[in-house]
Amino acid sequence: MSQHTAHAADGPVHYLSTLSFPEPWLDAVRAVSPRLVVEQITADRPEDVPAEVWARTDVLHTGSVFPEPGQAPRLSWIQLDTSGADHLRGTPVWDSPAPITSIGGISPVPMAEYVMMMVLGFAHRLPRLIAVQREGRWPSLAERWDTLMPRRLAGATVGVVGYGRIGREIGRLAAAHRMTVLGLKRGTAARTGEFFGAAHGEDPAELYTPDRLHEFLARCDYLVLTCPLTDETRGMMDRAAFDALKPGAVLINVSRGGIADEDAMTAALRSGRLAGAALDVFDTEPLPAGHPLWTEPGVIVSPHVAGFAPDYEQQVLDLVTGNLARHLDGRPLLNLVDRVRGY
Repeated sequence: MSQHTAHAADGPVHYLSTLSFPEPWLDAVRAVSPRLVVEQITADRPEDVPAEVWARTDVLHTGSVFPEPGQAPRLSWIQLDTSGADHLRGTPVWDSPAPITSIGGISPVPMAEYVMMMVLGFAHRLPRLIAVQREGRWPSLAERWDTLMPRRLAGATVGVVGYGRIGREIGRLAAAHRMTVLGLKRGTAARTGEFFGAAHGEDPAELYTPDRLHEFLARCDYLVLTCPLTDETRGMMDRAAFDALKPGAVLINVSRGGIADEDAMTAALRSGRLAGAALDVFDTEPLPAGHPLWTEPGVIVSPHVAGFAPDYEQQVLDLVTGNLARHLDGRPLLNLVDRVRGY
Protein backbone atom coordinates (compact mmCIF):
# COMPACT_ATOMS: atom_id res chain seq x y z
CA MET A 1 0.00 0.00 0.00
CA SER A 2 1.53 3.35 -0.96
CA GLN A 3 2.02 6.25 1.41
CA HIS A 4 -0.50 8.27 -0.63
CA THR A 5 -3.37 5.74 -0.65
CA ALA A 6 -3.16 4.32 2.84
CA HIS A 7 -5.72 6.72 4.30
CA ALA A 8 -8.31 9.20 3.15
CA ALA A 9 -6.93 12.60 2.23
CA ASP A 10 -8.65 14.27 5.19
CA GLY A 11 -9.09 11.29 7.54
CA PRO A 12 -7.19 10.46 10.73
CA VAL A 13 -3.63 9.18 10.50
CA HIS A 14 -2.55 6.86 13.31
CA TYR A 15 1.09 7.27 14.36
CA LEU A 16 2.58 4.61 16.67
CA SER A 17 5.88 4.92 18.51
CA THR A 18 7.30 1.75 20.09
CA LEU A 19 10.00 3.87 21.74
CA SER A 20 9.97 5.90 24.97
CA PHE A 21 9.78 9.58 24.10
CA PRO A 22 8.57 11.96 26.84
CA GLU A 23 5.04 13.35 26.66
CA PRO A 24 6.12 16.88 25.56
CA TRP A 25 7.91 15.27 22.60
CA LEU A 26 4.73 13.40 21.64
CA ASP A 27 2.71 16.61 22.07
CA ALA A 28 4.98 18.28 19.51
CA VAL A 29 4.20 15.44 17.10
CA ARG A 30 0.47 15.91 17.73
CA ALA A 31 0.85 19.61 16.93
CA VAL A 32 1.81 18.82 13.33
CA SER A 33 -1.84 18.26 12.37
CA PRO A 34 -5.22 17.67 14.00
CA ARG A 35 -5.47 14.62 11.76
CA LEU A 36 -2.73 12.84 13.69
CA VAL A 37 -3.68 10.30 16.34
CA VAL A 38 -0.50 9.70 18.32
CA GLU A 39 0.09 6.61 20.44
CA GLN A 40 3.18 5.30 22.17
CA ILE A 41 3.56 1.74 23.42
CA THR A 42 7.12 1.09 24.55
CA ALA A 43 7.82 -2.39 23.22
CA ASP A 44 10.63 -4.88 22.83
CA ARG A 45 8.67 -7.45 20.77
CA PRO A 46 5.77 -7.32 18.29
CA GLU A 47 3.51 -9.10 20.78
CA ASP A 48 3.95 -6.21 23.23
CA VAL A 49 1.71 -4.17 20.91
CA PRO A 50 -2.00 -5.15 21.04
CA ALA A 51 -3.41 -6.52 17.80
CA GLU A 52 -6.01 -3.76 17.59
CA VAL A 53 -3.23 -1.13 17.74
CA TRP A 54 -1.29 -2.79 14.92
CA ALA A 55 -4.50 -2.95 12.90
CA ARG A 56 -5.03 0.82 12.99
CA THR A 57 -1.40 1.93 12.60
CA ASP A 58 -0.63 4.03 9.52
CA VAL A 59 2.81 5.30 10.53
CA LEU A 60 5.23 3.27 12.65
CA HIS A 61 8.18 4.87 14.45
CA THR A 62 10.45 2.15 15.81
CA GLY A 63 13.94 0.82 16.12
CA SER A 64 13.47 -2.92 15.87
CA VAL A 65 9.82 -3.82 16.61
CA PHE A 66 7.80 -4.61 13.51
CA PRO A 67 4.39 -6.20 12.92
CA GLU A 68 4.06 -9.73 11.66
CA PRO A 69 2.82 -10.06 8.06
CA GLY A 70 -0.86 -9.13 7.91
CA GLN A 71 -0.96 -7.51 11.37
CA ALA A 72 -0.81 -3.91 10.10
CA PRO A 73 -2.75 -3.71 6.83
CA ARG A 74 -2.89 0.12 6.97
CA LEU A 75 0.87 0.57 7.43
CA SER A 76 2.00 3.17 4.90
CA TRP A 77 5.37 4.33 6.23
CA ILE A 78 8.03 3.13 8.68
CA GLN A 79 10.25 5.72 10.37
CA LEU A 80 13.30 3.99 11.83
CA ASP A 81 15.00 5.25 14.97
CA THR A 82 18.32 4.07 13.54
CA SER A 83 20.67 5.46 10.91
CA GLY A 84 21.11 2.08 9.26
CA ALA A 85 18.57 -0.37 7.91
CA ASP A 86 20.81 -3.45 7.69
CA HIS A 87 18.81 -5.21 10.43
CA LEU A 88 15.76 -5.25 8.13
CA ARG A 89 17.32 -7.02 5.16
CA GLY A 90 15.73 -10.41 4.58
CA THR A 91 12.71 -9.65 6.78
CA PRO A 92 9.06 -9.31 5.71
CA VAL A 93 9.29 -5.57 6.44
CA TRP A 94 12.08 -5.20 3.88
CA ASP A 95 9.94 -6.89 1.27
CA SER A 96 6.81 -4.87 2.10
CA PRO A 97 5.69 -1.91 -0.04
CA ALA A 98 5.79 0.56 2.88
CA PRO A 99 8.47 3.26 2.47
CA ILE A 100 11.21 3.13 5.11
CA THR A 101 13.05 6.22 6.34
CA SER A 102 16.05 6.46 8.67
CA ILE A 103 17.36 9.07 11.08
CA GLY A 104 20.56 9.48 9.08
CA GLY A 105 21.95 13.00 9.25
CA ILE A 106 21.49 13.43 12.99
CA SER A 107 24.90 12.11 13.99
CA PRO A 108 27.58 13.34 11.53
CA VAL A 109 28.97 16.00 13.89
CA PRO A 110 29.28 13.90 17.08
CA MET A 111 30.54 10.91 15.10
CA ALA A 112 33.19 13.01 13.37
CA GLU A 113 34.22 14.45 16.73
CA TYR A 114 34.48 10.92 18.15
CA VAL A 115 36.68 9.92 15.22
CA MET A 116 38.98 12.90 15.67
CA MET A 117 39.14 12.27 19.43
CA MET A 118 40.45 8.80 18.63
CA VAL A 119 42.81 10.02 15.91
CA LEU A 120 44.31 12.54 18.36
CA GLY A 121 44.28 9.99 21.18
CA PHE A 122 46.26 7.42 19.24
CA ALA A 123 48.56 10.09 17.82
CA HIS A 124 49.42 11.10 21.39
CA ARG A 125 49.70 7.52 22.68
CA LEU A 126 46.60 7.63 24.87
CA PRO A 127 46.33 3.84 25.40
CA ARG A 128 49.94 3.75 26.60
CA LEU A 129 49.46 6.82 28.81
CA ILE A 130 46.45 5.19 30.47
CA ALA A 131 48.40 1.95 30.98
CA VAL A 132 51.26 3.83 32.65
CA GLN A 133 48.82 5.68 34.92
CA ARG A 134 47.20 2.40 35.97
CA GLU A 135 50.64 1.00 36.75
CA GLY A 136 51.14 4.00 39.06
CA ARG A 137 54.66 4.77 37.95
CA TRP A 138 56.56 7.60 36.29
CA PRO A 139 58.48 6.25 33.27
CA SER A 140 62.11 7.13 32.75
CA LEU A 141 63.00 9.74 30.17
CA ALA A 142 64.32 7.02 27.88
CA GLU A 143 61.05 5.06 28.12
CA ARG A 144 58.97 8.19 27.55
CA TRP A 145 61.04 9.07 24.51
CA ASP A 146 60.75 5.55 23.10
CA THR A 147 57.10 4.75 23.84
CA LEU A 148 55.25 8.05 24.34
CA MET A 149 56.54 10.10 21.42
CA PRO A 150 53.45 11.37 19.53
CA ARG A 151 52.75 10.65 15.88
CA ARG A 152 52.64 13.77 13.72
CA LEU A 153 49.14 14.50 12.41
CA ALA A 154 50.05 17.19 9.89
CA GLY A 155 50.79 15.36 6.67
CA ALA A 156 49.40 12.03 7.90
CA THR A 157 46.74 10.37 5.77
CA VAL A 158 43.25 9.48 6.96
CA GLY A 159 41.19 7.22 4.73
CA VAL A 160 37.42 7.27 5.17
CA VAL A 161 35.41 4.30 3.86
CA GLY A 162 31.90 5.54 3.08
CA TYR A 163 32.40 9.19 2.17
CA GLY A 164 28.90 10.49 2.85
CA ARG A 165 27.56 12.94 5.42
CA ILE A 166 29.69 11.55 8.25
CA GLY A 167 32.74 11.18 6.05
CA ARG A 168 32.56 14.76 4.81
CA GLU A 169 32.45 16.08 8.37
CA ILE A 170 35.42 13.88 9.30
CA GLY A 171 37.19 15.28 6.25
CA ARG A 172 36.52 18.84 7.39
CA LEU A 173 37.99 18.23 10.85
CA ALA A 174 40.94 16.22 9.56
CA ALA A 175 41.79 18.89 6.98
CA ALA A 176 41.85 21.45 9.80
CA HIS A 177 44.68 19.37 11.29
CA ARG A 178 46.45 19.49 7.91
CA MET A 179 45.89 15.80 7.29
CA THR A 180 45.53 14.36 3.80
CA VAL A 181 41.99 13.04 3.40
CA LEU A 182 41.15 10.10 1.14
CA GLY A 183 37.66 8.78 0.54
CA LEU A 184 36.31 5.46 -0.67
CA LYS A 185 32.73 4.99 -1.78
CA ARG A 186 30.83 2.75 -4.15
CA GLY A 187 30.62 5.30 -6.96
CA THR A 188 30.41 8.94 -7.88
CA ALA A 189 26.66 8.88 -8.57
CA ALA A 190 24.71 10.66 -5.85
CA ARG A 191 21.81 8.98 -4.09
CA THR A 192 18.45 10.25 -5.23
CA GLY A 193 16.05 11.87 -2.79
CA GLU A 194 16.22 14.48 -0.05
CA PHE A 195 18.12 13.96 3.17
CA PHE A 196 18.13 15.41 6.67
CA GLY A 197 21.13 17.39 7.89
CA ALA A 198 23.19 17.06 4.72
CA ALA A 199 26.79 17.89 5.64
CA HIS A 200 28.71 20.68 3.96
CA GLY A 201 32.06 19.14 4.78
CA GLU A 202 35.33 18.62 3.01
CA ASP A 203 35.84 16.96 -0.35
CA PRO A 204 38.60 14.32 -0.19
CA ALA A 205 41.94 14.91 -1.85
CA GLU A 206 41.26 11.69 -3.77
CA LEU A 207 38.19 9.50 -4.07
CA TYR A 208 38.59 5.75 -4.57
CA THR A 209 36.07 3.09 -5.58
CA PRO A 210 35.90 -0.39 -3.97
CA ASP A 211 37.82 -2.05 -6.82
CA ARG A 212 40.86 -0.04 -5.63
CA LEU A 213 40.43 -0.91 -1.94
CA HIS A 214 43.90 -2.36 -1.42
CA GLU A 215 45.57 0.58 -3.16
CA PHE A 216 43.56 2.90 -0.88
CA LEU A 217 44.46 0.94 2.28
CA ALA A 218 48.17 1.06 1.50
CA ARG A 219 48.09 4.86 1.93
CA CYS A 220 46.17 5.05 5.22
CA ASP A 221 47.81 6.05 8.50
CA TYR A 222 44.30 6.14 9.98
CA LEU A 223 41.48 4.07 8.52
CA VAL A 224 37.92 5.11 9.41
CA LEU A 225 34.90 2.92 8.64
CA THR A 226 31.64 4.85 8.25
CA CYS A 227 29.97 2.91 5.43
CA PRO A 228 26.62 1.14 5.81
CA LEU A 229 26.58 -2.63 6.25
CA THR A 230 25.43 -4.19 2.98
CA ASP A 231 26.11 -7.41 1.11
CA GLU A 232 29.00 -5.61 -0.59
CA THR A 233 30.61 -4.22 2.58
CA ARG A 234 30.12 -7.21 4.91
CA GLY A 235 33.57 -8.62 5.63
CA MET A 236 35.24 -5.94 3.48
CA MET A 237 38.11 -5.75 5.97
CA ASP A 238 39.26 -9.36 5.77
CA ARG A 239 42.77 -10.79 6.17
CA ALA A 240 43.79 -9.72 2.68
CA ALA A 241 42.58 -6.17 3.34
CA PHE A 242 44.46 -5.94 6.64
CA ASP A 243 47.57 -7.29 4.90
CA ALA A 244 47.20 -4.48 2.35
CA LEU A 245 46.89 -1.80 5.04
CA LYS A 246 49.84 0.50 5.62
CA PRO A 247 51.94 -0.99 8.44
CA GLY A 248 51.34 0.75 11.76
CA ALA A 249 47.95 2.15 10.79
CA VAL A 250 45.13 2.77 13.27
CA LEU A 251 41.59 1.53 12.65
CA ILE A 252 38.51 3.46 13.83
CA ASN A 253 35.15 1.75 13.29
CA VAL A 254 31.95 3.74 13.88
CA SER A 255 29.91 1.88 11.27
CA ARG A 256 28.91 -1.75 11.88
CA GLY A 257 30.90 -4.61 13.32
CA GLY A 258 30.29 -6.89 10.36
CA ILE A 259 32.42 -4.75 8.05
CA ALA A 260 35.68 -5.71 9.77
CA ASP A 261 36.41 -9.40 10.36
CA GLU A 262 37.22 -9.47 14.08
CA ASP A 263 39.57 -12.46 13.85
CA ALA A 264 41.50 -10.85 11.01
CA MET A 265 41.59 -7.55 12.92
CA THR A 266 42.89 -9.23 16.08
CA ALA A 267 45.59 -10.98 14.06
CA ALA A 268 46.60 -7.65 12.52
CA LEU A 269 46.82 -6.07 15.98
CA ARG A 270 48.97 -8.89 17.34
CA SER A 271 51.29 -8.86 14.32
CA GLY A 272 51.79 -5.10 14.56
CA ARG A 273 50.22 -4.43 11.16
CA LEU A 274 47.62 -2.45 13.13
CA ALA A 275 49.08 -0.13 15.75
CA GLY A 276 45.70 0.22 17.44
CA ALA A 277 41.96 0.26 17.02
CA ALA A 278 39.06 2.32 18.36
CA LEU A 279 35.91 0.22 18.12
CA ASP A 280 32.41 1.51 18.75
CA VAL A 281 30.63 -1.37 16.98
CA PHE A 282 30.98 -5.15 17.05
CA ASP A 283 29.72 -8.34 15.44
CA THR A 284 27.82 -9.12 18.64
CA GLU A 285 26.40 -6.32 20.77
CA PRO A 286 26.65 -5.99 23.69
CA LEU A 287 30.24 -7.17 23.40
CA PRO A 288 30.24 -10.36 25.51
CA ALA A 289 32.02 -10.41 28.85
CA GLY A 290 35.38 -12.07 28.47
CA HIS A 291 35.66 -11.23 24.78
CA PRO A 292 39.38 -10.78 23.93
CA LEU A 293 38.80 -7.30 22.50
CA TRP A 294 38.05 -6.01 26.01
CA THR A 295 41.68 -6.54 27.01
CA GLU A 296 43.54 -6.54 23.69
CA PRO A 297 46.49 -4.11 23.98
CA GLY A 298 46.08 -1.03 21.82
CA VAL A 299 42.30 -1.34 21.58
CA ILE A 300 39.82 1.24 22.87
CA VAL A 301 36.31 -0.17 23.23
CA SER A 302 33.22 2.04 23.44
CA PRO A 303 29.62 0.75 23.73
CA HIS A 304 28.08 2.04 20.46
CA VAL A 305 27.96 5.68 21.59
CA ALA A 306 29.78 7.54 18.81
CA GLY A 307 26.51 8.88 17.41
CA PHE A 308 25.13 10.15 20.71
CA ALA A 309 24.31 13.87 20.72
CA PRO A 310 23.00 16.08 23.55
CA ASP A 311 20.25 17.41 21.26
CA TYR A 312 19.46 13.98 19.82
CA GLU A 313 15.76 13.97 20.79
CA GLN A 314 15.24 17.47 19.37
CA GLN A 315 16.87 16.53 16.08
CA VAL A 316 14.77 13.36 15.83
CA LEU A 317 11.70 15.49 16.55
CA ASP A 318 12.62 17.93 13.78
CA LEU A 319 13.07 15.07 11.33
CA VAL A 320 9.90 13.20 12.35
CA THR A 321 7.62 16.23 12.40
CA GLY A 322 9.01 17.40 9.08
CA ASN A 323 8.43 14.00 7.56
CA LEU A 324 4.93 13.77 9.01
CA ALA A 325 4.06 17.09 7.38
CA ARG A 326 5.44 15.79 4.09
CA HIS A 327 3.52 12.53 4.47
CA LEU A 328 0.23 14.33 5.09
CA ASP A 329 0.83 16.61 2.09
CA GLY A 330 1.86 13.76 -0.21
CA ARG A 331 5.39 15.15 -0.63
CA PRO A 332 8.54 12.96 -0.82
CA LEU A 333 9.90 11.87 2.55
CA LEU A 334 13.37 12.73 3.81
CA ASN A 335 15.91 9.91 4.27
CA LEU A 336 14.15 7.26 2.21
CA VAL A 337 16.00 3.96 2.43
CA ASP A 338 17.02 2.65 -0.98
CA ARG A 339 16.22 -1.06 -0.88
CA VAL A 340 18.49 -1.71 -3.87
CA ARG A 341 21.53 -0.08 -2.28
CA GLY A 342 20.57 -1.42 1.14
CA TYR A 343 20.68 1.90 3.00
